[in-house]
This record gives sequence, C-alpha cells and structure tokens, in this order.
Amino acid sequence: MTALAPPAPAGSPVIAAGLDRTAVERIVRQIVLRGSAPPPSQVAAEVAGALAGAATSTEPKLVVSISARHCHLTDEHVERLFGKGRTLTPHKNLYQDGFYAAEETVMIVGPKRKMLPTVRVLGPTRKASQVELAFTDGISLGIDLPVRASGKIAGTPGCVLVGPAGAVELSEGVIRAERHVHMNFADAAFFGVRDGDRMSLAIEGSCGLVFRDLLVRADATSKLEVHIDTDEGNAADLDHATGVRLIKQT
Repeated sequence: MTALAPPAPAGSPVIAAGLDRTAVERIVRQIVLRGSAPPPSQVAAEVAGALAGAATSTEPKLVVSISARHCHLTDEHVERLFGKGRTLTPHKNLYQDGFYAAEETVMIVGPKRKMLPTVRVLGPTRKASQVELAFTDGISLGIDLPVRASGKIAGTPGCVLVGPAGAVELSEGVIRAERHVHMNFADAAFFGVRDGDRMSLAIEGSCGLVFRDLLVRADATSKLEVHIDTDEGNAADLDHATGVRLIKQT
C-alpha cells in the first residue's frame, strides 16, 4: 500500500490543531518582542487565541493510499485455508488503527483456471469473506468486476481461494471496491459532509487527475485517508504527486 503524506515522525509534539512546540514558542516570542513585556496572563490569552484560530482554520492531514489487491476472510475460512486452529498473523499495521496486513496469502482462481498466485489477506477477520481487485486484475482472472462499496457483495461474482491447507469456493464476494475516504466526525464537520456523501479528490502533478464520487465513510475514530486502487494510483502517478486535496461535491 502506497500512501502520500505519511504520518509525522515520532518526536514532533503536536499541540491543538497542528501547532508544534516550536510554533508555540515563536508566538510567545513575537508577543514579548512587540515592546515592553506584557503580564503572563496576557501572554497566555494571546497564545490561546492563536491556538483557537489554528483549530478552526487548519485543514486535517490527508493521506491517500493505494489499496492493492487483497482479501478479507471469515474465521472459518482462515481455518479451512491455513489449518485447524489457525488465526491470522499480523505482519504490518495499516494506517487505520486496528487493521493490518497479515503474513498469510492465498491464490485466487477464476474462470478457466486463470489465477493470481499471491494475494495478501488483511485482518482482522470479517463476517463474510471478500476479494478486492483492480479492473486489470479482473481482466487477468476473466472476471467482470462490479464496483461496490466494501461489504456490499450480494449478487457479485465468486472465485476459488486456495491456501496451504485447503480451498474455499466463494459463491460471491469478488468486487472492485469503489474509491472512498475514511474520516472521523470532526473531519466530516470540517469538510461539511456526512457519512454516505460524495467528495472529489484532486491529485496534483505531471499526471494530475480529479477523481469524483468518493464515498464518505465517517465514524467516531477513523483517520482521514482516501483509498484508491492500483489502476487509479498508477493513472495519477501518485508516487510522484505534488499535492492532494479533498473537494466537497455540490
């Protein structure tokens, strides 16, 4: 998964809405150097005012991630594919808290025995198994992929999953996940949107593009992050983008 604008490095304390300690010290120094030293209460009041202004004007940090082909599994399917009593083994944490890329991979087999040999499993497990691919992956497998929101798999194509301990035939669950943006309720309020609304993503650079109709997925805890697939990321040359912006659709 490739991301633009990664998290700030550890060791950079952040106060309020993005003001680090150096910025606060600069504010205090500017207040003091204006003339005769003001009383401490006035300094505190002016710093608080500066912080409050930043809190209302600072745009939340946006991360844009390329979500490569992957699958989600139920507990039952993990055991059938990897062995009785097996659970997923976390390999790398994803940007959203509590989610991870597992060490386990599966082979995906489509019609006419076309296959993708090594597809990463993401955790934690879910109530229904699901495979998320880009359009080019679907062409390779011979599957006409429908564009769906994650979890909306009724009536979608199926495939066969093969692991070291067995195989699972999915009657449905293979999709191209529609592009979407995760955010918390504070981010949603900043942009003036709600869960289920649509936004546009502008990617700036030599291959700049505007992706419309990102599904807003807002909840209490998510970090601000857009998910696009490998086809979309390559089309915009995301790795060399010079900037990204979210735009509310009217």
